[in-house]
Parts: sequence; C-alpha cells; structure tokens
Amino acid sequence: MDIYFAVLNFTLAGAIGLIGLLTFTKVSTPNEVIFASLPLLFALHQFTEGFVWLGVGGHIEYRALELAAGIFIYYAQGVLPFLIPLSIWLIEKDGYRKKLVGMLTLLGLGLAVYTMYGLAIVPSTVTVINNTLYYNNPWTANIYDATIYILTTCGALMLSSSIAVALFGVLNLIGLTIIFLLRPYGFTSLWCLYAAVISGLLYFHFIERRIKFLQDLKEKSTQFNEKFNKELNSLNKKRLFTFKKA
Repeated sequence: MDIYFAVLNFTLAGAIGLIGLLTFTKVSTPNEVIFASLPLLFALHQFTEGFVWLGVGGHIEYRALELAAGIFIYYAQGVLPFLIPLSIWLIEKDGYRKKLVGMLTLLGLGLAVYTMYGLAIVPSTVTVINNTLYYNNPWTANIYDATIYILTTCGALMLSSSIAVALFGVLNLIGLTIIFLLRPYGFTSLWCLYAAVISGLLYFHFIERRIKFLQDLKEKSTQFNEKFNKELNSLNKKRLFTFKKA
C-alpha cells in the first residue's frame, strides 16, 4: 500500500503542479506572487509526502525519510499559518478586511515562530495508522495550537473579498472539521492533501479579478462616453448660439 500511496502523491503533485504553474502565469503585480505560488507549493508538498510513504515502507534510507518528513511537517505546521494570511493580506485592498487579515498575519507569525522552535528542539515521529500518515510532535499536539492554526489559515481565507478565495477557506474549514472528527491522527497529512486538491480554486481568483477589471473598464468607458457626449452637445449649442447671434 505504501507504494500505491506514494504514486498517488506523486501523481497528484504533478496535476496540481500544472494548475500551479498556470495560476502563476496570471500574476500581474509583485503582491500576488506569494498567493499565486500557493497551488505550486501545495504540489511540492505532496511530492515530498510521496517520499515519506516510500520511507515508511522501507524503500528509501531512513535518513531520507527523516528529511522528507521534516520538510513536510515544517511546512504544514510551521510555515502555512503565516504564509496563508500573509498572501491574503498582500492582495487585499485597503479596508477593514485587510486590517483583520493583518492581525491574523501577525498572529500566524507568532505561531510559526513558536511552532518551528518546538519542532527544532522536540523530535517528531511519523507512523502509519489505518493507511494514514500520522505526524506527531508533543510540542504542537494541543488544542490551543490547533485553534490558532485554523483561525489564521481558514479565517484569513474566509475574510477575503474574493469569492473564490473565501470559498476555498470555507471548504477547508469543512474539510478540517470532518478530518478531525473521523481521523484526528491524520490531521496534518489528510488536510494538506485535501487543501492541495482543492487549491485549484485559487486560479479562479484571477479569473474573477479579470472579470471585475473588464466590468470596471466598461463602466468607466460608459461614464466617459456620457461625459463626452454631454460636453459635445454643450459645445454644439454654444456654436449654434454664436452663429445665430452673428
């Protein structure tokens, strides 16, 4: 089964990676780089977990397993609670949403520093339970870290003014809840897999943005035409009045 799951992770990584590359091509400002990189980073994350499956099955050296598992857990538990709210804060327009996401970004930064410090001094383990990878570290295995983690990741996504991004956040919250209720030991592995699969939704943020841009352009064009016609009519009336007077 470990080979099967490894191949599944590698295959998903390839498919999500293609979507990630397509999403990255839609970047138009530096502020969008981190956000547009998320699907690609999720793909690389799943690629890493493919090696974890190979490691727990004894198909690669134990040192390689430690390296793959370390990369996976550091990114999943240490980087994401800061990276996700930061990416949303950078693309959000000024307003109350940006301020709230900014506060979550600072909270996520604090959690990221705290978590990565704990991961560095407390050894992590990875085992297989019911065909699910169980990443365990006593430092992060508590309800407080989990609550802040969900708040900074799903909360920031749901606060976005983009319908596609907010939907991604809602679906992640639903997925997290189901995973926690059914397989809490697979929280890290299964949620990252689920989030990677649905990260293609982030591509539609750029489609949504393009539609909004064209709508705004059309509205401005209509306003310009109305103003132009009004000014032209005014000039014609003045010219006609001057001609009659002459």
